[in-house]
Amino acid sequence: MVTPELGVIEGFFGRPYDWQERAEMVRALAPAGYAFYLFAPKAAAKLRRRWREPFEDDELAALAAFAETCRTSGVRFGVGLSPYDLFRDFDAASRSDLAGKLNQLASLRPDDLGILFDDMPGGLPDLAARQVEIVEWVAARGPAPRLVVCPSYYADDPVLDRVFGERPPRYLEDLGASLDPAIHLAWTGEEVCAREIDPEHLDRVGERMRRRPFLWDNYPVNDGPRMSRHLHLRAFTGRPASIGPRLAAHGINTASQPVLSRIPARTLPESYAAGENYDPDSALDRAARAVLGPDLADAVARVLPLLVDVGRDDLGEERTARLRELFASFDHPAAREIVAWLDGAWSSGSDDIQTQ
Repeated sequence: MVTPELGVIEGFFGRPYDWQERAEMVRALAPAGYAFYLFAPKAAAKLRRRWREPFEDDELAALAAFAETCRTSGVRFGVGLSPYDLFRDFDAASRSDLAGKLNQLASLRPDDLGILFDDMPGGLPDLAARQVEIVEWVAARGPAPRLVVCPSYYADDPVLDRVFGERPPRYLEDLGASLDPAIHLAWTGEEVCAREIDPEHLDRVGERMRRRPFLWDNYPVNDGPRMSRHLHLRAFTGRPASIGPRLAAHGINTASQPVLSRIPARTLPESYAAGENYDPDSALDRAARAVLGPDLADAVARVLPLLVDVGRDDLGEERTARLRELFASFDHPAAREIVAWLDGAWSSGSDDIQTQ
């Protein structure tokens, strides 16, 4: 079985991780086989809507410290930059602003740089050509050894056309034909949050891209008004090991709860290694016990459908109170995450999506 390069993408809406949580995520998942971390939280305004504003010294220092944590753990450090609306007017002033931000990022010596065109209006007939111009301009300045580009239309899901405008004909094909083959193109699958990743689908997408897709897997992410009501704790499924050789890399967009995210995260390497013998239930049990310890893992297993399927808003006051009492009895960061989730700490609304 071929296991692609695995990594963490911190790319969700809402409250991002703090620096200690990121460092602990790297140290916990590196031994499990995770080899890169792409820092791209939607709340990082100076990487998104306010990307033209320079980082303050303390912001750069925090990023530099995290970069060193990654290197010490043998994990590639990456940053995702979403240059809002840059493709609408890539003039001299915009180039100067972009150069300034790239210089700051280059000072961190990132292994990976993401140029992310997602979550912004597209629909221009020459969208691919405009984005290629920007990416080539960035690549010529060499801010990172590896560039990963997220297209505006990063899945076949028609929801992207409804929200961001109809995609231009042959948009993905034009990107693939024009970009240097060394530049990676991100893809989430047939859907934005794919339930399954089909090998034949990846073959077709790879032909259109003229390269293997860099999978941006939106599981176990649980941001947004609908998903934030649920904890995504089950093992990875729907990703057969046969997709491994078809991928340039497999990055997972983790959940808002950093410790709980490690449970499903630990099952993905096992799914590749075991291939057709992969048993998600057994993998989940092993992962939960490794992350939570046996007692808390058993407690979570007993109420898993309530946390995952029913969700916070439909539990009712009595069940919510019982669950809160159960998990408040454990002195463990994951139990505290469950209690905070029950209390609405990670509630995410449409305002987050519209403003971050």
